[in-house]
Amino acid sequence: HRVDRRQRQMCIRDRAMSGHKAATKALEVLQDAKVEFTQHSFPAGQDHFGDNAVAQLTHLDADQIMKTLVVASGKDLAIAVLPVSHHLSLKKVAKAWGVKSAEMADPHKAQLATGYIPGGITALGTKKPMTVFLDETATLWDTIAVSGGRRGLDVELAPSDYIAVTKATVADVLQ
Repeated sequence: HRVDRRQRQMCIRDRAMSGHKAATKALEVLQDAKVEFTQHSFPAGQDHFGDNAVAQLTHLDADQIMKTLVVASGKDLAIAVLPVSHHLSLKKVAKAWGVKSAEMADPHKAQLATGYIPGGITALGTKKPMTVFLDETATLWDTIAVSGGRRGLDVELAPSDYIAVTKATVADVLQ
């Protein structure tokens, strides 16, 4: 089930015309880019935020709902975005990134670099510019859901718009 294009355009136009300030930096980035998106709010839960999003966003296939993970190579950080239902391959991320190896970033460092708390981290509107890798399977869908910048907030948008706004590199990053 998809929200029809006209409804989304009206929603975006209404938000822009109302002068309404976006609830998060991520939403502000999408509004400024004039990207069509649908906002989904739901109870955040206490942990397993991606699994919680899958349980709440029942109109989407689990593989359309993305998780955002921050990875590190030395002092450098990057973002990997992949379906919640899959595991990240650190070797494949390192290869796509052009580094020798990658590991999961320290959550505190991830929060400082992105400006978002774990469970709400998104590649949209990060504090510091970061390299973003979007798993290639995301491009198979008309829309994907990604974090909207806080726990319990996802945005549904076209993968092509996400790629354009985040300057993501499409790569195979699944285990």
